[in-house]
Amino acid sequence: MQNTDPTPAPLSRTRPVAVGHWRAFLAVARHLNFRAAADELALTQSAVSRQIQALEDEVGVALFLRHTRAVELTSAGAQLQRSVAPALERMDASVRLVRQTAGRRSVAITTWASFASMWLIPRMEEFQRDNPGIDIRIDATDVPVDLETSDVDLALRYSLPANMPPGAVRLCGEQLAIVASPWLIKSSPPVRTPADVAQFTLIEAGDAHRSTHLEYLSWQRWFENQGQPKLQPQRWLYFNYAHQIVQAALSGQGLALARMPLIADALAAGDLVELLPNHRLDSPLAYWLLVGPRSAHRPEIKAFCAWLEVQAKATREAVGDVPDPDTVDDFD
Repeated sequence: MQNTDPTPAPLSRTRPVAVGHWRAFLAVARHLNFRAAADELALTQSAVSRQIQALEDEVGVALFLRHTRAVELTSAGAQLQRSVAPALERMDASVRLVRQTAGRRSVAITTWASFASMWLIPRMEEFQRDNPGIDIRIDATDVPVDLETSDVDLALRYSLPANMPPGAVRLCGEQLAIVASPWLIKSSPPVRTPADVAQFTLIEAGDAHRSTHLEYLSWQRWFENQGQPKLQPQRWLYFNYAHQIVQAALSGQGLALARMPLIADALAAGDLVELLPNHRLDSPLAYWLLVGPRSAHRPEIKAFCAWLEVQAKATREAVGDVPDPDTVDDFD
């Protein structure tokens, strides 16, 4: 049947909303008062009212309920406040950072928290001493960052070789070693065979069995490698991150199956002791450097990459890692 209703359907609004409208909206939403919002924005109350009215016209719904002595957010207004406020905060933070770093040489690095705290940050003093004119920003996150679209220059990642893109530079491979604090070992029965570890609390990642990636690092894999798949300790102690696992071992809370590149310094300093060194477990994972395509030509990036290569070489030598030449790229 043909539609004879002469009322046209409302047109969908697609043009962007002015940022000033959003700032006025957030100010009113915070104070629930037009006068207080006007004072915050250094505008007149009528100017703020016009911006809110223009915004409501743009989105097509009322964002506030106007009462005689009060203002109240509608459900649509509350929904927009939850999404718009964080977005404007991120934008303002980015602008502050750009203003602060304008004209300065800087290197922005993304990596995960445990690697930053256990390997990268303890070594940074040397680079800062030799390169006083270069600012460093470290973004520690487990979420991969797209180097082609973000403002990050370098990514330090932990992955299987097959998952790395062309051009990725292998910094170091990995073995897993059983470690403990010296005073725990002195006050405990000796550990001479793999079965002896069952006398201790064993420290492990709480989500070690939820992904193939973490299963490579699990005690269960070590048990199976030793031909004792049913071996179980007196007690388990679980943590979310590698640096927490090592911290628990440093404080004598049990034995940790730790990543050699991350604990090489603690072993050298005697803060940790390796047990059963002939029973290390090979890991297929490795540590990688990725350079953003828009950053590779900058002198400060080249300087930082060259410094990373020196540090990675020292770590490889400390842990006895011999990389596969096919996985190693030059920095030049």
